[in-house]
Amino acid sequence: MSLSEWLISKRKVSLKRNINLLNLFVPEGLWIKCDKCGFLMYYKALNKNLKVCPQCQHHFPTSSQDRIFQILDENTWKPINNNLASTDPLGFSDRKVYGIRLRDMQNKTGLSDAVQTGLGLINKTCVAIGIMDFRFMGGSMGSVVGEKLTRLIEIATEHKLAVIILCASGGARMQEGMLSLMQMAKVSSALYKHKEKGLLYITVLTSPTTGGVTASFAMLGDIIIAEPNALIAFAGRRVIEQTIREDLPDNFQTSEYLFKHGFIDLIVSRIELKSKLKQILSFYNKSRW
Repeated sequence: MSLSEWLISKRKVSLKRNINLLNLFVPEGLWIKCDKCGFLMYYKALNKNLKVCPQCQHHFPTSSQDRIFQILDENTWKPINNNLASTDPLGFSDRKVYGIRLRDMQNKTGLSDAVQTGLGLINKTCVAIGIMDFRFMGGSMGSVVGEKLTRLIEIATEHKLAVIILCASGGARMQEGMLSLMQMAKVSSALYKHKEKGLLYITVLTSPTTGGVTASFAMLGDIIIAEPNALIAFAGRRVIEQTIREDLPDNFQTSEYLFKHGFIDLIVSRIELKSKLKQILSFYNKSRW
């Protein structure tokens, strides 16, 4: 072995030892690497920036609890039907019994199902807000998600409140079959009655918003907002390409593509979302009076 090869070998051993020491003394999850640009950041800095990469503005996934903190005025959140949970109506089983899967998700996330609903203030304006959580079975829409959103909208209609729904979902929940698909019509019907009263409905589409959620209440907003570069679709890209036998554009099914073609109204960064909602609600309140 030559001298240069020996020196390189020693450096590799030293580097490996230093990395092992770093892994030993630095707690896991203290530093986070951006999936898009590779920027390495302290996790507290990322959380302070609402889980948006400060270098490339990539939006990291976030929880419904974080959304409540980010959007609503402090200490104004009042949950509705917080403990409503599915009873496994079909007795469904795949690789795991559905009832057990639900219990595991509830223990893991601390949620009863894939949406949180409640009332809160945005700039001192009371709104009815539903926030879907992708951590709970991919934010899938089962009977509980549909029921909670329907009850929320009915309360908003009764008390003449604006409704805001933040969508994050893989679509209808297959473990509940037709009962899941029925929620598309149920929520849409409640929204129609809400609209008849001349009340405002805003949807915020986050990544991903797909399937039966996109095909129903996600696209029924009077104002449809999306986060940057969010995946918004009904069927998957591969399914569409195989059906029409054509290649799709690279940015197909992104919020930017849908904005360009008139399907959504605004693309708003998570950092600016609260101020944008304040602006919309302020204009809405003035126009009502």
